[in-house]
Amino acid sequence: MPGHGHGIPGPENEGFMNILTRLEQWKQQGTISPEQHAHLAGLSRREPFSLFLELNVLLYAGVLAFVAGLGWTVSTWSQQLGDVLVLTVLSTILAACFWYCFSRAPAWSPAETPAPSPIFDYVLYLGSLVWSLELAYLESRFRVLSGQLDSYLLATAGLFFFLAYRFDNRFVLSLGLSALAGWFGLTISHWSAHEDAAYRQYALLYCLLVGGGGALLQRRGLKPHFLATYLNLVANVLFWTLLSGVFNQQGYGLWFLALFIACGASLAWGLARRHFAFVAYAAVYGYVGVSSMFLRVVHDETPVLAYFVVTGVAMLVVLIQIGRRFGRPA
Repeated sequence: MPGHGHGIPGPENEGFMNILTRLEQWKQQGTISPEQHAHLAGLSRREPFSLFLELNVLLYAGVLAFVAGLGWTVSTWSQQLGDVLVLTVLSTILAACFWYCFSRAPAWSPAETPAPSPIFDYVLYLGSLVWSLELAYLESRFRVLSGQLDSYLLATAGLFFFLAYRFDNRFVLSLGLSALAGWFGLTISHWSAHEDAAYRQYALLYCLLVGGGGALLQRRGLKPHFLATYLNLVANVLFWTLLSGVFNQQGYGLWFLALFIACGASLAWGLARRHFAFVAYAAVYGYVGVSSMFLRVVHDETPVLAYFVVTGVAMLVVLIQIGRRFGRPA
């Protein structure tokens, strides 16, 4: 029967070839990128595709949710369970995680190193979070950190940096950078209105030291792939710091100028290095800053609503177009 023999095109084969032809035309027209073409063609052929990134994010989120649930259990039932039992459980989990990591880890290398097992990175992340949880419990129950919180934050940052570089884990590096930010006085709970200027100075110094330190380590060849983690965190801290100045009632002009320069630098870096995140930072933070200036002079609800509808849609369209172009060869 026609369409069922080998080499004889049937309706299904003709439809399949039409799909591939269309995909090839779209690629040549620039409608889709070569990566998108390969992905869609693979789906058309019913080839398997990787869910590594999605599963990776879900597993890290699962570890975070587990520790959050553990923290809730400890804070809610600590009186009934007793301090000895709570500390024993937390210390056991901590010791087991670190024993597993140190016993399974390969020899250290300054280059990017793959994890020795599928669960290795998640166990390391779990141990790091449990360390923070146990310190928080000790402080809440026994006040052992009173008057020495800065020292413990700095020591914790040092521990996380060591673990991140020893075991090549960017999530733990982010924990270390966050602990270092706490040591610099960037915790949100301490951000009071009369100290905004002082905290902005701490934030700018933090950005300078962390960004410069990350660049120096990258030039030295020590885990050079970590540079993106340094720059992403520094960019967000810097933009939030500049926006806090723009939101001031007085003296906001210089902060807006600084925000404008930072957005330009982030946009140039993102386009030059093809890092879409930095393009998005420039667009989103710049949009917030410009909107703040607009709301200073316009108070009528109708033009304000029209402004946010028109500019919000326009910015979303621009970001989508730029994101599509990032998937195409330069």
